Amino acid sequence: MVNVTINGIVVRVPEGTTIMEAAAHAGVTIPSLCYLKEINEIGACRVCCVEVEGESRLVSSCNNLVYEGMVVHTNSPRARQARRINVELLLSQHDGQCATCVRSGNCKLQHVANDLGILRNPYPMDLPKGLWTTTFPLFRDPKKCIKCMRCVQYCEKIQTLGVWEMAGSGGRATIDVSHNRRIKDSDCALCGQCITHCPVGALRERDDTIEVLDALADPDKITVVQIAPAVRAAWGESHGLPREMATVRRLAAVLRAIGFDYIFDTAFSADMTIMEESAEFIKRFSSGELNELPMFTSCCPGWVRFIKSQYPQLVPQLSTAKSPQEMFGAITKSYFAEKLGVPPEKLCCVSIMPCIAKKSEKSGHVYSQNPEGIQDVDIVITTREMDRLIRSENINVFSLPEAEFDSPLGIGSGAGVIFGATGGVMEAALRTAYHTLSGKNPAPDAFRAVRGQEGWREAEFDLNGTVVHCAVASGLGNARRLIEALLAGEVHYDFVEIMACPGGCVGGGGQPIPFEQNEQADVRGDLLYKLDRFSPLRYPHENAELKVLYHTYLGAPLSERAEELLHTDHNSWQMPLSLRLQHHDTENMTIQFGQHK
Repeated sequence: MVNVTINGIVVRVPEGTTIMEAAAHAGVTIPSLCYLKEINEIGACRVCCVEVEGESRLVSSCNNLVYEGMVVHTNSPRARQARRINVELLLSQHDGQCATCVRSGNCKLQHVANDLGILRNPYPMDLPKGLWTTTFPLFRDPKKCIKCMRCVQYCEKIQTLGVWEMAGSGGRATIDVSHNRRIKDSDCALCGQCITHCPVGALRERDDTIEVLDALADPDKITVVQIAPAVRAAWGESHGLPREMATVRRLAAVLRAIGFDYIFDTAFSADMTIMEESAEFIKRFSSGELNELPMFTSCCPGWVRFIKSQYPQLVPQLSTAKSPQEMFGAITKSYFAEKLGVPPEKLCCVSIMPCIAKKSEKSGHVYSQNPEGIQDVDIVITTREMDRLIRSENINVFSLPEAEFDSPLGIGSGAGVIFGATGGVMEAALRTAYHTLSGKNPAPDAFRAVRGQEGWREAEFDLNGTVVHCAVASGLGNARRLIEALLAGEVHYDFVEIMACPGGCVGGGGQPIPFEQNEQADVRGDLLYKLDRFSPLRYPHENAELKVLYHTYLGAPLSERAEELLHTDHNSWQMPLSLRLQHHDTENMTIQFGQHK
């Protein structure tokens, strides 16, 4: 322990504590723009610089450690002047049209500049130039980038993809796609974590809210909207709505007020995914197909993009089941269209997702089309886009009473709800697999060992005399470590769930961004598990509306019609191969899809 004086306050903190952490312990806030604990501690923005007695220069507080007897002044005239100049210089290369920025009001640079009382900038504007595609789901505006390096570090250290890098030098330095690639030619998984960790509006999702408004205004369109499980855990945050009020049924009421014709819960199609995926797992496991390598879940499009670009030889191990989003679209454009007595083209299927990779998933590949060539899902918007849509419609979310989902695609089980948390897909699938093998339900929480925020967890379960080795990973860096261990023969699993975003969909790249950018996945995930615990329906195979769907339309899991509508060929579309893979010794690794050596 060391004794430190910060702004006249004496604090005692453990050795190895940074000045910024010690200041927080003393109740003193030091502003910063680039700092991310254990990820980006490079002092790039210089906004956190403080004056230390005995030091000739100002020091960055985010990456300098305290020592016994240190005396720190966080807001001395010298520190304040340097902080102000640093922010003014950043503003001179920043597009300050805040009124047209999605992060206005939730921007760290805007907040720091306001706190410093910067009302005009003495430095001339010198905005960087750059072009970016308007069609890719991830959008970058170089005129807003403050070169903080957060996106670079998070993508490399946590997701291990290295999509971003620093380009240029001096005043012309900027962030760009690594190795001089275009974003659409990179192996970007579209996890969106670079967006949620950007302190300003330099990175955002492609905005598709205008498409939604156009569909709502079209008298020839019937709008059908689905709400992903993870959305209910986060949608109220940016509206200031307490979690106990921000229920999914209140959201249903909001969407009805906006004008959607039919409102459904993606938890229903998550139940359907469980029925198909658990049946597929039992079939592949029983046949001995998984003796060497496991079956991987396929409901996370960010993970699917990752495996196709980084480990294409493992693509055959993916479950062929479509994601809940795509299953919902397929059933909407077939079963539901028949029930309404309208052609499927008349339906506009809108998804509200916590993820920007879902925008790519629906983009029109064979992967997202039904046998007639009609796209399963027409428009995908993120939780953030939906929040902006609600505000644009001037809806008072506090005043609306809760509303029910429509039928017959509106009832989902608690197992479908926990899809949004890491480990939830695995747990839900095992509940139904156990019932299939034994004819009876397990205890609802029998498979809770796969829950938790650890990046890579493993568990072993006895399914009526059949021992199944399972693993769960969230975050692509953890996924890479798990796969490398599998390929090296260090571990063996039968069934593996992977989510691209740390914590699962609740921490997805399309979720609301907290101002302090504290990770919210654990809090949101706990809410989903609580909803499951109090749900009157906890087993997908007991979902009455799903039973009717199978009895009258699909037949059974893995039936011919189910295979047509609810399963996909992962080789029907391609990803740019990873540079790591291209540079690998080709004698030791084949890069042809569908092969494994």
